[in-house]
Amino acid sequence: MTKYGYARVSTIAQSLEEQTRALNAEGCTTLYAEKFTGTTKDRAEFTALLSVVEDGDTIVVTKLDRFARSASDAINIIRDLFDRGVRVHVLNMGVVENTSMGRLMLTMLAGFAEFERDMIVERTQTGRAIARQREGYRDGRKPKYSRKQLDHALKLKETHSFTQVAEITGISIATLKRESARRKASEG
Repeated sequence: MTKYGYARVSTIAQSLEEQTRALNAEGCTTLYAEKFTGTTKDRAEFTALLSVVEDGDTIVVTKLDRFARSASDAINIIRDLFDRGVRVHVLNMGVVENTSMGRLMLTMLAGFAEFERDMIVERTQTGRAIARQREGYRDGRKPKYSRKQLDHALKLKETHSFTQVAEITGISIATLKRESARRKASEG
């Protein structure tokens, strides 16, 4: 009877530290952790965990949405675990029992987790739509180099090679060529 912990964050930039600390405090002897979006079903560590758990084992997660972001997916995974005799402990709600009441609670909580995710997506999309209406807004990452830096680099390009300009300015050759091409296209 082993107690396994599973931790997941959605992006590379997020940290697993808080979840792993909570799972260790709960007494998990083996941890599986990954940085992968919950909307993707192909999660290597989660798949590996599901392949090793046996009757009498327990899987511990900090929140229900660590299993999946879809209510039906979470319910199916947990029902499969119940059928295999594996217990599920969600730290922020307790042990999910394989009883009528436990399954009802699971269904309701999985629905709320999916609703919460949908609301986050909706708010993000609304925020982006509002931001796009602002003058000068650009989707994506902020430019690494200012307009002034690029102007200076392309002025140097008039008398130097791309390699020389890259060495002088620290701006990559690919960025210099892309900016040069972009400016030529906007002039033509």
